[in-house]
Amino acid sequence: MESFYQLLLLLGIFIVALPMHSSSSPPTRLFQFNVEWRNVTRLCHTKSLLTVNGKYPGPTIIVHEGDNVQVKVNNRIPRNTTIHWHGVRQLQTGWADGPAYITQCPIGAGKSYTYKFTVIDQRGTLLWHSHFSWQRASVYGAFIIYPRMPYPFSPTPVRPDIPVIFGEWWNGEVEAIENDMMLYGGGPNSSDAYTINGLPGPLYPCSNKDTFIQRVEPGKTYLLRIINAALNSEFFFAVANHTLTVVEIDAVYTKPFETSAIMIAPGQTTNVLLTANQIPDSTNMFVMAARPYLTSVFPFDNSITIGFLKYKTSNFKKEKQTPMLLPVPPLPHNLPPMEDTGFATRFLNGLRSLSSAEYPCRVPKKVDRRVITTISLNLQDCAPNQTCKGYRGKRFYASMNNQSFIRPSMSLLETHYKKLGAGLSLNFPGKPPHEFNYTGVDPLSENMNTEFGTKLIEVPYGTRLEIVLQDTNFMNPENHPIHVHGHNFFVVGRGFGNFDSSNDPSYYNLVDPPERNTVAVPMGGWAAIRLNADNPGVWFIHCHLEEHTTWGLAMGFIVENGPKPSQCVLPPPSDLPAC
Repeated sequence: MESFYQLLLLLGIFIVALPMHSSSSPPTRLFQFNVEWRNVTRLCHTKSLLTVNGKYPGPTIIVHEGDNVQVKVNNRIPRNTTIHWHGVRQLQTGWADGPAYITQCPIGAGKSYTYKFTVIDQRGTLLWHSHFSWQRASVYGAFIIYPRMPYPFSPTPVRPDIPVIFGEWWNGEVEAIENDMMLYGGGPNSSDAYTINGLPGPLYPCSNKDTFIQRVEPGKTYLLRIINAALNSEFFFAVANHTLTVVEIDAVYTKPFETSAIMIAPGQTTNVLLTANQIPDSTNMFVMAARPYLTSVFPFDNSITIGFLKYKTSNFKKEKQTPMLLPVPPLPHNLPPMEDTGFATRFLNGLRSLSSAEYPCRVPKKVDRRVITTISLNLQDCAPNQTCKGYRGKRFYASMNNQSFIRPSMSLLETHYKKLGAGLSLNFPGKPPHEFNYTGVDPLSENMNTEFGTKLIEVPYGTRLEIVLQDTNFMNPENHPIHVHGHNFFVVGRGFGNFDSSNDPSYYNLVDPPERNTVAVPMGGWAAIRLNADNPGVWFIHCHLEEHTTWGLAMGFIVENGPKPSQCVLPPPSDLPAC
C-alpha cells in the first residue's frame, strides 16, 4: 500500500494522506512537487519549459477548509526556486509563504523543502506559483479549498467545477528576457500569446489543436473558477451570449453579482456561476475570450485567447474530441474593449462582501495607523560607462514612496525571528517624502530618480491598519494589482485623482466592502485598504505585474508577536533552506 501512494505522488496526483489523525484533529493532505524541465510545444515552437511534475499548468491542489497541508518540493533544476501559496493566510507559518528572501531562502539545486501549513477559515479558489525570479511564467496552478458548509448561493452548481486559468506564453526563454531587462534597464519583451489552461487557442499560429473546449449540459449551472496567473497582464473575460454571476473573489464569498464580463488582475481569482441556457447554432459552441485590459504605454501583447463552451447533444460521445474550429467565429459582443476603464470601474464597484451571519464582514471601523504610499514607475539616470535601454537612455525602476525595494541576502523573516536587528531597516516612510500633484504632473518632465533599500514598516499585533495606495503620473498612470501576503484586507475606498485625506474617508464603505488579497489600484487613482494585523511575521506587499516587482515596486511589513502563544510565529522547520 505504501508503494502505491508513493507512485501516485511521483505521478503528481494529489492524494489524501494515510490516516494520521484522530477523530478530533483535521486530516493532513500530502502532495509532492517536482520542479523540472519538460519539452512543451506551442505556436509551432518547442522549448524546454519549467514545470511542476511535468505539467503545464501545474497540478491542481484540492483540500478542504481546516485541513493541514504538506507539500514536499523537490528542486530538480540547476537553479534556485520557491513556491508561494497565493492567498493562503499562513497563520503563524510564515516560513511556508514562499517569496524568496522575504520568508525563506530559496530551495537550491537538488534540494528539497516541505511547506507545512493549515487552511484556517478560508474556502474557495486561490492559486499557487513560483515566487523566485520570473519562474511563475510557467510554474503555477489552482489551489482549491472546498468548504465545510454548503455554498451560500443558488442554484447549486453541478460537478465538476471548471477551472479557467489565464497565463502567458513566450516563444523565447523567459529567463533571458528577465536578465536582459535587468542588465540594461529596459522594458521586457511582451509575451507571444495568452493562454487558457495552458492553451492559446485558434487565433494563434499552429494552435487549433491547442484550444480549450469545455463541454456542458444544456440547462445545468456550472461554477467557473477563474484565475489570472499571467505574469504581466490584466484581462477582460466573457462568454458569448452568457451572463456570469460573481459569487466569490479571492476565496471570499460575495453578494451575487450579475455581469456580462469580468476584469481580473494577476493574482486575483473570481468564481462565477454560468447557466447553459442559450440556444447554440449548428456547432453547438459559444466562444469564451480573454483580452488584455490596457492601461500602459509600454509595448504589450495585443492579442486574444479564446476557447469554447460546447453544449452536449444526444450523440456527443461520437463527436471528435478536437473538432475543426475554422472559420473562427466572431468574438463575444459582450467582451469589453481593451481600454474600457469605465467597465473595469463599474465591475469592481459592484463587488460586495456577502456580510452574512455565517460569513461576516470584519472590516475595521476605526484604524490605529494610516500609511499613504505612492506607486510609481521611475526613470533612473544611467551610471557612467553603462549601457541603458530605458526611455531617453536611462533605466526603468519602480517604487513605493520613492523607495525601490532591494531583496536582502538572507530572508527577512529569519533575520527578524533571530533578532538580527542590524539587518532590518524599519523606517519605510509612512507618507510620500514630497507632496505633489501625484496624478497631474507632466509624466516625463519631473525628476524620477528613486532611492534604493530594504525598508519595512513594523506594527504591533492586532493593529488596525489602513494603507492608501496612490498611483502617480510618472512615466504613465497605470492600473497596479497590489498583493498583500499573510493577510486579507478590505477595499474600503477607491477613486481617481489624488487621495484627499480630509474628505475621501467619509465616503468609505465600512458595511460590506469587498475582501481580497490583491487589489487593482485604478489607473491615475487610489485605493484604500484596511486590515487587521493579526498574523505575526514578515510579509511582502508588491505589485503582481512581475516586471514592476523586478523594478522594485514592493515593500515589507512586520507584525510583531502578540502576548499569547497562538499569536506568535512558530519556530522555523528543520528543513528550512539556508542562504
